[in-house]
Amino acid sequence: MDALTAAFGLVFDPFVLMVIGLSALFGIFVGAIPGLTATMATALLVPITFFMPPVPALGAIVTATAMAIFAGDIPGAMLRMPGTPASAAYVDESYAMAKRGMLELNLGVNLVFSVAGGLVGVAVLILAAPLLAEAAINFSSFEYFWLACLGLSCATMISTGHRVQALLSMLLGLAVGTVGIDPVAGHPRFTFGNVDLMSGISFIPTMIGAFAISELLRNAASSEGHGVLVQEKVGALFRGIGDVARRYWRNFVRGSFMGTAIGALPGAGADIAAWVSYAMAKRLSKEPEKFGTGHIEGVVESTAANNSALGGAWIPALVFGIPGDSITAIVIGVLYMKGMNPGPTVFLQNPQFIYAVFIIFILANLLMLPLGWMAIKGAGKILRAPRQVLQPIILLFCIVGSFAITNSPYGVLLMLIFGLVGWFLEEHGIPVAPLVLGMVLGELLEQSFMTSMIKADGEFMVFFSRPIAGTLGVLTLLIWGWMGVSALRSPRLSPAS
Repeated sequence: MDALTAAFGLVFDPFVLMVIGLSALFGIFVGAIPGLTATMATALLVPITFFMPPVPALGAIVTATAMAIFAGDIPGAMLRMPGTPASAAYVDESYAMAKRGMLELNLGVNLVFSVAGGLVGVAVLILAAPLLAEAAINFSSFEYFWLACLGLSCATMISTGHRVQALLSMLLGLAVGTVGIDPVAGHPRFTFGNVDLMSGISFIPTMIGAFAISELLRNAASSEGHGVLVQEKVGALFRGIGDVARRYWRNFVRGSFMGTAIGALPGAGADIAAWVSYAMAKRLSKEPEKFGTGHIEGVVESTAANNSALGGAWIPALVFGIPGDSITAIVIGVLYMKGMNPGPTVFLQNPQFIYAVFIIFILANLLMLPLGWMAIKGAGKILRAPRQVLQPIILLFCIVGSFAITNSPYGVLLMLIFGLVGWFLEEHGIPVAPLVLGMVLGELLEQSFMTSMIKADGEFMVFFSRPIAGTLGVLTLLIWGWMGVSALRSPRLSPAS
């Protein structure tokens, strides 16, 4: 109770509330602009949070990402251009509804069920994370090794596109993570005599480059405009929401819990949760022929899923230090910067900060209702913002942020290099998220493996000697075997999506 009381005091500080409010507006703006993703919003916020205490720093990220995921629905419905990848699963459905004169109902459903789905994800996070942390206290390096392997395997297995591309991206991330001082032997690796590389590849400039700069390059190379608004002014948003809730409450419940579960899988995230939930809604629907023609059923399930996935992704991030998606990969970097090493001990050492994150999650979702209503009402003006003005401003933020993290041009150079790398990879159908997860999990994988081998005196079977380690090991090997058999059965490599 003392920690909970302290958490309320930390969150309801005027400065923290101001940061949450400004971050909410920033998240809505970024999410509503096609091409500016929720991950990009998070990456742009990190340099600013570098100068903040832990609670407002985490509050800014939580609030901005929650708002951005919802706001991506607005241009999807009005322009058929999803603001974030999490909105892409049902963009055709939303646009078809708008063309049928049902834009208000669509955006109202997006707003209300985004809030409700987000609250379900937070509830599961609050209930599951402390219980898992209590069990994880007994984890040793053997369990963490298999957990890191399992996280990397899941990230590859459920990645969009072909698994070979995802595996290649993940291996590249693991290779990049080896640059710097060997964590066990203390010997410099792949530094080529460069002092900057002795500290390794700095994570935050890499993230800004891989997500923000690559997105800017892609937008600059694209000749597509923002399209024509279906309807500039929006009327009553909440009319008919009650009827939709009564008819499709099962879809909401299924989408919320499925989204939370998918979000908790390392490497999944809100976009995969939305695609899976939309496909499930169509498969189980009594009216599957209506999907694609402007049917609200799939929108209810998938919009609840992509918002609930945000809370789910924080479960492995807080409990094990393993990111559930690219956003929580950035969060883990922020936690380390603030001296809050993610893992089960954070619930013992800094419980007030964890409770503060839970409270901020609830506040962010409740704040989404009035601010989302305002954003939808003013969507016409937001969506007319020219790219020629936005992109130079975003580039400036990226440069300043990368320089501030390393306090040298080294950070800017890393940002530009990985911006080009990220753009090149995605242009060839290779996802960037597994690369980032490889960087994040690479250190945990290497340290836990080397420590375990020293403990075991080189005997690998000891990795299966403990009950939890053995279970995780067998599960990981089964996944590897299943992926290998699937690859052998495939007659040819499928084209990248």
